[in-house]
Amino acid sequence: MSNLKEVRVPDLGNVSGAAIIEIPIKVGESIQAEQALITLESDKASMDIPAPFAGKVKEIKVKVGDKVSKGDFIVLLETEADTAVAEEKPAAKKETTETAAANVQQETAKPAETITTVVNTEDTAVSSEDDDQGDVHAGPGVRRLAREFGLNLNLITGTGQKGRVVKEDLQNFVKSRLNQTGQSSGTGAGLPSAPQIDFSQFGETENKPLSRIKKLSAQYLHRNWLLVPHVTQFNEADITELEAFRKAQAAFAAKQNVKLTPLVFIMKAVVTALKEFPAFNASLSADGEQLILKKYFHIGIAVDTPEGLVVPVIRDVDKKSLLELAKELAEVSNKARLKQLSSADMQGSSFTISSLGGIGGTAFTPIVNLPDVAILGVSKAQFKPQYQDGEFIPRLMLPLCLSYDHRVIDGAEGARFSVFLADCLSDIRRWLL
Repeated sequence: MSNLKEVRVPDLGNVSGAAIIEIPIKVGESIQAEQALITLESDKASMDIPAPFAGKVKEIKVKVGDKVSKGDFIVLLETEADTAVAEEKPAAKKETTETAAANVQQETAKPAETITTVVNTEDTAVSSEDDDQGDVHAGPGVRRLAREFGLNLNLITGTGQKGRVVKEDLQNFVKSRLNQTGQSSGTGAGLPSAPQIDFSQFGETENKPLSRIKKLSAQYLHRNWLLVPHVTQFNEADITELEAFRKAQAAFAAKQNVKLTPLVFIMKAVVTALKEFPAFNASLSADGEQLILKKYFHIGIAVDTPEGLVVPVIRDVDKKSLLELAKELAEVSNKARLKQLSSADMQGSSFTISSLGGIGGTAFTPIVNLPDVAILGVSKAQFKPQYQDGEFIPRLMLPLCLSYDHRVIDGAEGARFSVFLADCLSDIRRWLL
């Protein structure tokens, strides 16, 4: 005997009108109790609405983009008579956030600040909106606890049924990272938190939530800044001849529906420099004992979007022509702005370029994009007087800002790379040799 049961949005606390960003189930699919039915995103966090009992999906009453609140009808489930009574059981099993957080602290005997610091050592890159934790098999209580402590569920191996991540997995992960940090640094002390200030006492204020991309980016940028001892090398490249050549080929490229930008020339020059200095096309092993040299040349390109910065990867740059790179770069940039990039589109880089040439500025200090060991920042080219053959002549000079991981690359090697790259940009014939 079977029953039809309505599943409605439970009490979300102070949250109302949360947007549905994912529906991982399909009509006709058999699901288990606690399996995610929909994923919501509020101003503060993402959360799953779990199935209160096992059953078969008969009808889905909502769609991605809808906004729901407590009591809204979302899914119609067909259940067996004996499983329908299990509807109220999950609530009895759930722990409150405060109890779960206390258990993690009791198990690890470390303060919450330490846990947050440990989590920032995760070995993943920023991503995009697809770099969320929605595909991990975990209940909402576990997800809530993970969010509070900054834990990335993608890095945690679940020991529950069918690989489900349970509370004990979070505790074991935290203890493991605490041990790693203690061994590498000799201390478990965390960084002090920022002070909580009511700025409205000084004048009028307005709270504006960060976009989802910026919130994700913030985690990785903070981690990268803390873990990598940065050095930034500044230089200028004379691209007078390069720019003349680019403009001369603009009409030829336009016939093939391609816009030949300076960035594709920079990408090619970077690959030439990476072949000459392979340590820049590498990653440091997790234990810090080995340098993993990469034989491929996948270049991450930072793209500015209305939602924040994303870094899609152009693969095999060494094997593609300038026109091919220009076409692919235009396509991937458009995908980024339309929020159509997948996680795969932003993985596997061996070096990163962040170009602000189209905006302006003279220099900046880009943050290394782990697991890369170096990143090139490019500012706006300007005509400057250069002393040649006894006189000053105007030359188009491109500012280069090379940041690198000082654990892997020393200052002398950074300077040599920067000079070599500038020479490649000054004379593009080097690429043919």
